[in-house]
Amino acid sequence: MFSPTIYFMSRQTRITCCFNLALCRYSTIAAYGQSKLANILHANELARRFKEEGVNITANSLHPGSIITNLLRHHSIIDVMSRTLGRLVLKNVQQGAATQCYVALHPGAKGVSGKYWSDSNLYEPSDKAKDAELGKKLWDYTLDLVVA
Repeated sequence: MFSPTIYFMSRQTRITCCFNLALCRYSTIAAYGQSKLANILHANELARRFKEEGVNITANSLHPGSIITNLLRHHSIIDVMSRTLGRLVLKNVQQGAATQCYVALHPGAKGVSGKYWSDSNLYEPSDKAKDAELGKKLWDYTLDLVVA
């Protein structure tokens, strides 16, 4: 069985990666980051399984960039800053959708699988996001949750 709590270093900060919220203290910001890590791990594991089974489907993950949305509406000071100063440096929704459209439709992305994209280019994710063993553990843990 997969241990629900994993510790790792990311950008010089100790982050607790807990896939079982019943056992962990909840933080909206930490949960957001953890969900992004889980998305990358899942896409990589899915791509690996597709390749292993000879399925001609691609699975990739991407970072759309920092976008002006209402995602931070419950973090008032950050929300105010993103809605004022952020307009100068953050992407709008259409710009944020560009990488998804590129990966889905551009001939240059055809056949590319198990990769991470940012700003319509291949990008190297963190070491933790490339951890194939962690991806398999998360996959198995997710199956246990779904089957239970």
